[in-house]
Amino acid sequence: MTTNPTPPVPPRPESAHIAPPPAPVPAAPPRADAPRPPLRVVLTVLELAALGAIGSAALAALSAVLGVGLALLFVFGVGLLFLVGVVYALYGVAWFEIRRVGSLYSADVPDLRWRERARPGFGGWLRTLARQSVDGRMWRTILHFLLACILGTIVLRVFWGMVWSVFFAFAPLSSEGSVAGPFGSYLAVEWAPLIGIVGVIVGGAGIIALALLHRVLSRALVIPSREAELTAQVRTTTAQRAGAVRAAELERTRIERDLHDGVQPRLVSVGMTLGLAKQKIEADPAAAKELIDEAHTSTKAAITELRQLARGIHTSVLDDRGLDAALSALAGRSHIPVHLDVRIDPSATGAGAACRDAEAAVYFAIAESLTNAAKHSRASECRVVVRSRDGGLWARVEDNGMGGAQVQPGGGLDGITNRVLAAGGTFRLDSPTGGPTSLEVSVPCAS
Repeated sequence: MTTNPTPPVPPRPESAHIAPPPAPVPAAPPRADAPRPPLRVVLTVLELAALGAIGSAALAALSAVLGVGLALLFVFGVGLLFLVGVVYALYGVAWFEIRRVGSLYSADVPDLRWRERARPGFGGWLRTLARQSVDGRMWRTILHFLLACILGTIVLRVFWGMVWSVFFAFAPLSSEGSVAGPFGSYLAVEWAPLIGIVGVIVGGAGIIALALLHRVLSRALVIPSREAELTAQVRTTTAQRAGAVRAAELERTRIERDLHDGVQPRLVSVGMTLGLAKQKIEADPAAAKELIDEAHTSTKAAITELRQLARGIHTSVLDDRGLDAALSALAGRSHIPVHLDVRIDPSATGAGAACRDAEAAVYFAIAESLTNAAKHSRASECRVVVRSRDGGLWARVEDNGMGGAQVQPGGGLDGITNRVLAAGGTFRLDSPTGGPTSLEVSVPCAS
């Protein structure tokens, strides 16, 4: 699966992954089922207590595995297995922490996603693992989890202090004249109720303060600020606009080239043939008839080329019958056998202009991939898979050709890249020399 020949330009790598900046999640109004502030404080205290009891043990286990991995790093590389496990475990802890904080504070926090693989094979996996191990957002979330565990441990200690204060307040019920106070001191039994009440009040205030501190830390480390959301949104919008401009430019260039190299010469030929027929219509009617038949054939061929050109600009069946029917028609016109597997859930992708744009981007990406596979890859079959995923559309096109596809400026794959980028999606190409070639696109139905 390769692109059409273009002037010599420095090609991109055989395996390319092009994606816009992560789309921010705009701040949403509080949900109707969101817990009220007093209940939220109670839930925060309970979660902190759970983290104080369980989270500390989890962090200790991770630290132990990390220590073993570092110690065995130079023992036949055995430590690498432990270090890989630590990276995956840290990712899991960070993912859980983001979901916990988002659910606790009813905030729309984007989920933590594993870094996309930029290259195929084992080397690409190691590179992705290394990039994930230095992911800043993951480490900020791990830091928040560590601080939450520390706060949880303090909450547990303060709670037991409150329990001790309750029992201390009832010390006058005993027959002793003095009771043991904090730090090894002894107090008159008459002061016990006052000290116990003060201890309960101070402990309760301390627990509430710890819950509020947890909220402040969550806002600083996990929940993106409004300024950060706006900055990311501007960055994403700028990238999408650049992709849209580039895609429109490439489309205009392609239309001009097809008209200039295909339809225009054919129509000029039709005009010249009809002119010759007009000159011979009286002197040699038979030759004139042959020229008219030739012009008629060329006219039908020109109409076919114009129809194909119009189909490349806009596909009516896509609007009338949807992506599934449009891809079925596309597979039926393909010069090589196409195994089509389309499973789209309308309830998962939604409807409207945003979803139509996503369907158009996926359709033209698949169309260009099938065209390249038929023209250049020497493939004998092609497989197309389309699914609803994460509120959008995901598609994969794979052929068994000779591979070696590259994204070249002005080529077909460059057009796919910019069209998908303009729709807010991602594009990934794996095409090692010798094949197979696979192309994946993922386009959200809302941006």
